[in-house]
Amino acid sequence: MSENTNEMMGLHEMGELRKDIDKLEQELMKSHRIDPNLYVTYDVKRGLRDSTGKGVLTGLTEISDVCAYRLVGGREIPADGELYYQGINVEDIINGLGERKYGFEEVSYLLIFGKLPDQQELDRFLHVMGELQELGGRFVRDVVMKASNGNIMNALQRCVLTLYTYDDNPDEITAQNVLRQSLELINKLPLIAVYSYHAYCHFRKDETLMIRNPKKGLSLAENMLMMLREDGHYTELEAKVLDVALILHADHGGGNNSTFTTHVVTSSGTDTYSAIAASIGSLKGPRHGGANLKVQNMFTDIKENVKNWEDEEEIAAYLLKILNKQVFDKAGLIYGMGHAVYTLSDPREIILKRYAKSLAEEKGMMDEFYLYDRVERIAGRLIMEQRKLFKNVCANVDFYSGFVYSMLGIPEELFTPLFAIARIPGWSAHRLEELINASKIIRPAYKYVGTHTPYIDMKDR
Repeated sequence: MSENTNEMMGLHEMGELRKDIDKLEQELMKSHRIDPNLYVTYDVKRGLRDSTGKGVLTGLTEISDVCAYRLVGGREIPADGELYYQGINVEDIINGLGERKYGFEEVSYLLIFGKLPDQQELDRFLHVMGELQELGGRFVRDVVMKASNGNIMNALQRCVLTLYTYDDNPDEITAQNVLRQSLELINKLPLIAVYSYHAYCHFRKDETLMIRNPKKGLSLAENMLMMLREDGHYTELEAKVLDVALILHADHGGGNNSTFTTHVVTSSGTDTYSAIAASIGSLKGPRHGGANLKVQNMFTDIKENVKNWEDEEEIAAYLLKILNKQVFDKAGLIYGMGHAVYTLSDPREIILKRYAKSLAEEKGMMDEFYLYDRVERIAGRLIMEQRKLFKNVCANVDFYSGFVYSMLGIPEELFTPLFAIARIPGWSAHRLEELINASKIIRPAYKYVGTHTPYIDMKDR
């Protein structure tokens, strides 16, 4: 029950209400259980996956491709993972950036417009992005600062939906109008996230309120670090690492939960703000965007309970306890290990690990980095042995992302919002693709497995 409900009711009334709610909960659990054997009987692809865990084909896209297998002799075999944005390997994109600092902006252009920009196109794009990187004092005061709480994903949803009322043309779903809205959201979401965090710290933790406006000429990564930090300072490597992290999270095919949500909700013909808010709601879940925080919490637990971080036998023994549901959250999971698509390796994890090492060297945190490396190597082997798997278990991008964010001084409350900030260009590209190409609302089927019963009048029940 909410705090407001508690304030309005006496203890006796609260007790009676609690009893009634308990009875309703019992009725709910009794009436909604479906026999799991029926999923086999009707060949239902639970979670839109086949029996091997592979996603069921539900659409077409040109925006990004996730590759984990290669054809050999007419059959697919596991291969090192590759991620492509508009047909270009992400690793090549990152390597090709060199010292350029607007990597995330270039990738945003690529995802939305289908090609990497030349210098003139990038300059024009950066000018537009810079002009849109503002919220307005009234919105910050009346929306961002109101009803602050520690879950910044909730604040993102609320603020994105409220932006609808600040838009002179919110409902038009022409490509031109949706493009304008998408570019605004790419630039406004970082401000909403940072300001919401500062509001939470001020109103809930009694800290000094700090609001710093973004600076034109800085990249999105630079502005985020500058706005978050009290002194506004950051190193070139810190900005580079955050830029790379944003690039790696910008998109991941059309089948991940939040991007599929974008397609589903867009297909109904609704407005951009509703579609993006729905995608943020999907990413908020711990099975999707919240996984990096789970990894971070797990490592906090490991650091507290493994005395010698260099002793691989001690590490393995503790990881076995995690797998056997004896310690940590007792879920039996080593977070950050395994992926629905990738088998031998997650290309995003490999790239981010490289930058995590460079940042750890700058921060003097190599002991922590080598602990992550040992856990990664040991965990994959243990999971395969304990679960009797023949498929390789690799670390995914979440394994190092929380560690990277921590080294950058980004608070845990912003781990998942940072994922949302990175994913907005991908969601926007998929929304535009759905609007331009699709003509039907996405409507999968559900098989009814209940019974048909006659209506019974109230007096006879």
